[in-house]
Amino acid sequence: MAKDPYKILGIKKSANDDDIRKAYRALAKKYHPDVNQGSKAASEKFKEISAANALLTDKTLRSQYDSGRVDASGNQKTPFAGQAQAAGGQFGGAGGGDMSDLFSSLFGMQMGGQRSGHPFTRTRAQKGADIRYQLEITLPEAVMGASKHVRMANGKSLKITIPSGTEDETILRLRGKGSAGIGGGPAGDAKIIIKTKAHKYLRRDGKTLRLDLPITLQEAVLGAKIGVPTPHGKVNMKITPGSSSGKTLRLKGKGVPTKTGANGDLLVRLMIVLPDNLPKDLQKVMKKAASPNDPRSAIEF
Repeated sequence: MAKDPYKILGIKKSANDDDIRKAYRALAKKYHPDVNQGSKAASEKFKEISAANALLTDKTLRSQYDSGRVDASGNQKTPFAGQAQAAGGQFGGAGGGDMSDLFSSLFGMQMGGQRSGHPFTRTRAQKGADIRYQLEITLPEAVMGASKHVRMANGKSLKITIPSGTEDETILRLRGKGSAGIGGGPAGDAKIIIKTKAHKYLRRDGKTLRLDLPITLQEAVLGAKIGVPTPHGKVNMKITPGSSSGKTLRLKGKGVPTKTGANGDLLVRLMIVLPDNLPKDLQKVMKKAASPNDPRSAIEF
């Protein structure tokens, strides 16, 4: 029997979404298989944590669990389960009758399914519960697409295909990959919530990508032809002599791919980076160079 998800995450039943998220992240970081390689106990604990998080972050499932309509595994409880247990306790040892006789006498039902002379069935076929999984990917993976293998809370290993241009918080639905159905009903779905990690140099603005590109002082002063790393691969770009830090250059079609095939653009902002130990000869050159006009003279408040 699955354990209480609230106890597994160490939270109260009044916990909000942030409380659940913080508790899950702390425990997942502690028991993740990558951190505890070879530990079967840690692997099982991680499965419990993931299952508890999947149930409590699904508002519908959480409500159903709190009201007793589903168990801790997210499976709907079978109707008459309580009555059958009570009846079995009273009559199971008397007269040698089995549960099929009991249900037949009480409800006119056969344990195999259909009620005699009536179209009702003992357990109505119901779809299984959906399972949620939060998948963190890099920004380049979101832009260009990727394939990932994940292990769900129910133990299933799934291959996830992330389409190019996928946005943050996108939910990918895998039909039939959730919990098993009830009474012959179809299985639920797996819902993969995509979370995109922030990148140090790259940002996304719709279908446009913005890249802060570090360049040397020499490249800025003298100009250069350099290779620019992009999610599409390295692209050659020309820097004109005397380029200032903050100057933006456009690489057409190197942004986010779209369904129509018209890719967005990549805007490259030059960022001059000085060496940690500034050479003395460079300092001498700077002292001898003519001072430019005050670059801050146009600023007014």
